[in-house]
Amino acid sequence: MHALVSLHDKIFDLVDRAGTWLLPLGARFVFAATLLVYYWNSGLTKLGDGVLGIFSPSIGAYSQIFPKQLEAAGYDVSQFGIFQWAVVMAGTYAEFILPLLIVIGLFTRLASLGMIGFVVVQSLTDVYGHGATDLKTLGAWFDRFSDGVILDQRLFWVFVLSILVIKGAGALSVDALLRSRRAQPVMA
Repeated sequence: MHALVSLHDKIFDLVDRAGTWLLPLGARFVFAATLLVYYWNSGLTKLGDGVLGIFSPSIGAYSQIFPKQLEAAGYDVSQFGIFQWAVVMAGTYAEFILPLLIVIGLFTRLASLGMIGFVVVQSLTDVYGHGATDLKTLGAWFDRFSDGVILDQRLFWVFVLSILVIKGAGALSVDALLRSRRAQPVMA
């Protein structure tokens, strides 16, 4: 029996050590495979027309982020101020920059924290701004259904991002490359 326990410990010690670099790499892969294009496409819908559209958000951007306020303004974005413009632009840029940082593994912990915040704000906007309160969309934890968009799916998103906050980007990342360069002594 002792040999069996010893074999078990050796095998899972190897699994644990492999997990140190596999888990962050896997989390980044899952994020890239499921959420990278989702967020980039969402960001594209917020850009205005032409080259200067990166500074001039579309009406769709305002309707996604400030739905009730836009309706109250008669869908006239000229009634919005610098605050709303800054929030829309920050959200739009975040949808491009934060996922890219996570996928390449640069400032991964901070980018993942930012994405967790983004998912929380996105979910609150869906519920309070867009009225997504039906059980099919909202979902519920500890029920027999696993397909609620907000509570069920986004919990998985936050879990994957939490792995990256805790573990970092892993060995195959720009973060690891920069860390190894800092550790090397400088030759004069």
